[in-house]
This record gives sequence, structure tokens and C-alpha cells, in this order.
Amino acid sequence: MMATVAADRQQSGMPTPDELIARAKAMIPSLKERAKDCVAQRNVPAETIAEMKEAGFFRVLQPKRYGGYEMHPNVFFEIQKNLAEGCMSTGWVYGVLGCHPFQLALFDDRAQQEVWGDDQKMLVSSTYQPVGKVERTEGGFYLSGTWGFSSGSAHCGWVLLGAFVPPEEEDGPVDMRTFLLPRQDYKIDEDQWHTFGLQGTGSHHIVVDRVFVPEHRTHSAAAAFFGNNPGTEVNDAALYTMPWAQLFVRSVSTSAFGGARAAINAAMEIMKTRVSTNTKKASADDQVLQGAIAAAQAQMLEMELSLKVTFEEIMDVMDRGEKLTIEQRSLFVYQSSTVARRLALLVDGMVERLGGRAIYMTSDIIQPWLDLKAARAHVANDPYNRSGDLVGALVGQPPAFAFL
Repeated sequence: MMATVAADRQQSGMPTPDELIARAKAMIPSLKERAKDCVAQRNVPAETIAEMKEAGFFRVLQPKRYGGYEMHPNVFFEIQKNLAEGCMSTGWVYGVLGCHPFQLALFDDRAQQEVWGDDQKMLVSSTYQPVGKVERTEGGFYLSGTWGFSSGSAHCGWVLLGAFVPPEEEDGPVDMRTFLLPRQDYKIDEDQWHTFGLQGTGSHHIVVDRVFVPEHRTHSAAAAFFGNNPGTEVNDAALYTMPWAQLFVRSVSTSAFGGARAAINAAMEIMKTRVSTNTKKASADDQVLQGAIAAAQAQMLEMELSLKVTFEEIMDVMDRGEKLTIEQRSLFVYQSSTVARRLALLVDGMVERLGGRAIYMTSDIIQPWLDLKAARAHVANDPYNRSGDLVGALVGQPPAFAFL
């Protein structure tokens, strides 16, 4: 079976997962060279985005109908980890922009045609903060508002925006939706993104001044939760039966692995030559530092393995045509939510033993350390947002937060 799949990919010109991952690893040196410019410009360089497009990275989760590869999500995450090792901002942007083809595949096919019909390499940014003002009208909605945190938006021709839709009837339920808008319908405010970490993600503000969004360019959170997505009528691969939330939360935690790898490598390089000018002690002989590096390496690998197995389990369930239980869904998003915080703490343990060599902005450990701390701020990387639903699921209670 695997030989047949590989032969089909070779005939179609589609790269193999190993080839894609190798391409990502090969980019690590150039991403390290560009990292300071990425931070200074507060955007991933255009040449990096072009190289990622050329490498096929953004097609990993894209439907085959539009030139995509429909690969296992673990291929996507391996690419992301390697890019983030070179530059965590770049890995973050890849994770966010690279997961959007999956969500777009869940939209009505008319929306997919509008985005990819003329350009299958078109990229879409997002900000799911439910802050938009929505007015119902015939055939769709009017949308207004200002959203923050749209990573990679400068490189995209469309955006996905979150908002609550008012009920059709006075006592009806409020519907959370994602609205898809073309570039001419919004402005990007690049003057707001000034942060201590993940500066290069270009997570700019999006401004919308009452524009019409047709019904087919919206995606209901309820449809995503229950698996009633209109896009699966045309994208019938098992991949697209996976709950959207499971993929998204991993897209904003996985770059932390690359950042942690970079920090561990930097700590070991400093350790090799550092001798305290005050105590005359060599860092190479510091058992506390050795313990901190060992803990970071071992626990990082444990987390990576756990989340890799999680997605193997998810896709096994999808391939069987079954559904994940609420307990599984709650557990998996909780596990993902802990990654950035745990890795940031582990890197703390290394930084505090490296003395003055680790406090200069020129130190290779500082940027990934700051990036990891910034990554904790994302709502999906806060385990306290997820612990209630996990404990509730264990005792048979329904979830309070349906993004599972």
C-alpha cells in the first residue's frame, strides 16, 4: 500500500513527506541568517515566504482538487518544527498560514474557488478574536471592526476573521463564525505590532469598515464542532473529518519545539567556552547547567513524542470513519496548550546558569527564549483555559468551550 502511494506521488510530481521535511531542515541555516532582519522588520522576509511556497510547504494540508497534497498532519508539524529552529517567528507564521488551507477546505466550495481558482498558491491569514460587529442582511452579513494578531497578514490576499452572529430570533442561539474577506475589503495596520518576542510574525491589526460578506464565505463554529462542514461534500478525504480545533491549537504550539531546540543548541555552545570571570568556574563543569540542558532535551522529546502519537491516534480514528470522544478532544487540546509554557520554563533553567553571556541581545539563546515567552500569550497556549473542560469530560460533563 505504501509503495503504491509513493508511486502515485512520484507520477504526479508530488514530493514525499521525507522530501518536504528535508527541504525544511535545509532552510535552517538561511533562516538563522535572516532572523535578525525578520525581527527588525517585524515581518517574515518576502524571500522566505517565496521559498516556502516553492518548497510546497503551504500545500501539505491543501485539498488535492486545488493542487494540494492532503498529507498527514504530522508532516506539517515536522516542517514547522524545523523552520522554527531556524527562526521561531518564521515557524509560527508557517504554522498559522499553513493550517488555513485545512479550514478553507471546510468552507462552501464557492469560497474555495474564489481563493484558489486563479492562484493555488494564494495565502490566507487570520485573527479569530470574536470582536467584529455583524449585521444580518439578504444573502449574508455586513461586518465591521478591528482585530489584532493577524500573523503573516502582509503576505496574504485574504483573511479569516472571527465574530459572533446575532440570533435570527430574539431568543435564539448566538452563532460564532469565521468570515472570509478578500484583500480589497480590509486594511492592515502595521503600526501596532511592537512586542518583546515573536516580533517577526507580523501579527498586525486588521481593520474592516462595514463590508458585505456572502453567506458562503462564512464557517460556523458549530459545524466545525459537530463535523457538519459544507466543504466535506467535495473534499471527502478522511483528513477533513478531523475536528478543526485539534489542528489549529497545534499550529500555535508546535513552533515552540523549534524555538526550544535552538535554545538548547545555543546553551551548549555557550557552555563549551564560558568561564566565569568572577568565580573562575567553567560552565562545562556546572552540574546544575548540565541538569537544566538534560531536562530540556528529555522533556522536549517526551512532549514531541506525545503529540506525534496523538495525531496518529486522531488520524487512525478518522480513517476508520469514527469520531473522537469529548474526553479525547479535551485531553488533546489540553496537552497542546501546555507546550509553550513548559518549554519556556525549561529554557529559563538554562539561561539562569549562563550568566552574563546569556543576557546580550547578540546571544543566540535570547531570541528563542523571548519567543517562547511570547508564545505563552496565545489563548490556545494557556492550559488554564482547557483544564476545566478536561476535568469535566473525565466526570461526564459537557464542554463549556466548544473549540475542541
